[in-house]
Amino acid sequence: MVTQASDEEIAAANDRLSAASPQDVLRWAADRFHPRLLMATAFGAEGCCIIHMFAEIQPAVTFINLDTGYQFPETLELRERIKARYGIEVELVRPELTVAEYEREHGGPLYGHRPDQCCHDRKTLPLRGAMKRIDPLAWVSAIRKDQTTDRARADVVQWDPKFDVVKVNPLLNWTKKDVWAFVMKHDVPYNPLHDQDYPSIGCWPCTRAVRPGEDDRAGRWAGKVKKECGLHVIEHKDGSGI
Repeated sequence: MVTQASDEEIAAANDRLSAASPQDVLRWAADRFHPRLLMATAFGAEGCCIIHMFAEIQPAVTFINLDTGYQFPETLELRERIKARYGIEVELVRPELTVAEYEREHGGPLYGHRPDQCCHDRKTLPLRGAMKRIDPLAWVSAIRKDQTTDRARADVVQWDPKFDVVKVNPLLNWTKKDVWAFVMKHDVPYNPLHDQDYPSIGCWPCTRAVRPGEDDRAGRWAGKVKKECGLHVIEHKDGSGI
């Protein structure tokens, strides 16, 4: 029977795997937590790399995508290409309300003036519901340290108090160059919007192409301080976040 990891085991695993290859991190996670291992993917290039790795390591891992109702058509089409390539069907986890119902309830869309609320209602809450239903002991993310200041403070293996699971970040030490070298070497399916100056792709109302010289995440919630949907920000007792 798979059991939850202790604080000591998490710390030891992080020490051992902090400089390991993503494949070694994923092998450890699969050996330690499968079948109670979950991967949530937004179908970014990083996530597609991890799916490719899992296809060789443990394709039976549970994969989900938080389908807010505002995803680009190209993102949903990529889901089908991944299924055709690897035989892995990523489950679409949706909010209780459709986009039409949600916007009617709030008198219009919230993404323009209350994006944090929109992300909470259409991403965080559905993920909480999926976590409760699937009951994983660990989840895998595709974050990299060089993406945001919050992500720079993450560990390869850490406890996630927001969802009460172990969080595994196998690509944490990779760079954008590492990601695309892997994509090209292994012919990993990826979102065609990446070729149209969209390095980071979220919901279509809150994502634009980046301009020359801009940060890769400048196109996410452009014009706002917000750079995270909230899933990868862990608040601590001292008010700091990871």
